[in-house]
Amino acid sequence: MMDFRIPVGDWIKAALTWIEDTFQWLFDALRQMFIWMFDAVDWVFATPPVWVVIVVIAIAALLARGWKFAAGAVVGLLFIVGVDQWENAVDSLALVIVAAFLAVVISIPLGIWAARNDKVSAIVKPIMDFLQTLPAFVYLVPAIFLFRIGVAPGIIATLIFAMAPGVRLTELGIRGVDKEVVEAGEAFGATPRRILRQIQIPLAMPSIMAGINQIIMLSLSMVVIAGLVGAGGLGGDVAQAISALNVGLGFEAGLSVVVLAILLDRFTASIGKGEGLYGRWTRRRKVQREADEQARLDARELETAGPRREPGTVV
Repeated sequence: MMDFRIPVGDWIKAALTWIEDTFQWLFDALRQMFIWMFDAVDWVFATPPVWVVIVVIAIAALLARGWKFAAGAVVGLLFIVGVDQWENAVDSLALVIVAAFLAVVISIPLGIWAARNDKVSAIVKPIMDFLQTLPAFVYLVPAIFLFRIGVAPGIIATLIFAMAPGVRLTELGIRGVDKEVVEAGEAFGATPRRILRQIQIPLAMPSIMAGINQIIMLSLSMVVIAGLVGAGGLGGDVAQAISALNVGLGFEAGLSVVVLAILLDRFTASIGKGEGLYGRWTRRRKVQREADEQARLDARELETAGPRREPGTVV
């Protein structure tokens, strides 16, 4: 039998070695930036007393969905405190927020670009397919190789793993906007940038928010995997429970992850659907802005028309 082997692994290793030697200064800078962002978000949640954070989240939940969600949020957070996972939960939440923020910043403009340019879409789609198909653990290998052990490889692996649905759903939402509405905007002389900002993005917002929701959920699903590379948090305890066969610790950390997932999912979903008191205030402000804009247009038309002459008046 012929001994046949394609040395793909050797090629990738050589490429990563060249990238590391050439751009090590860039990866060091990115690593410091990721660590700084993580520490900043972690400080926001870890510095105040626990009860202050719970009260603030409860008020936000009340504004987002109502008193039932606020009560559920308080119960879930008290559960995390009760199983002594608060610090780990804060660390995991900080990692998710940083990774999801970076994924949103990259994926939404990329999705808009792909929706407005077929060539870009033809290039982006197979890349997103590849990123979604590749096993999550594979992301950790180049992440550790380039960013070393710690929070940074966890953030970069989570970012790459989670950004695909944001790109896809943003492109889908922009392309799904009714063409007649866009043509009406063009007929009134609106520029492409204004059409995008005032017509396409608002109408595509439900799809875009669904993409953001998926980014957050996928980021949270990487918390446990990121714990294997020294990112700490709830993932670190899950990894420790696996290595020591500690069923109790594994369930405590796992259920804490579930609580965070429910909270983040409900918050993003409520923002996308405009639920709760915040949604009512937003709709009320929108109606008021539209009424003010219509009043300005009516006043402008009256000024343009000028005073009307009475019938039979001789000039």
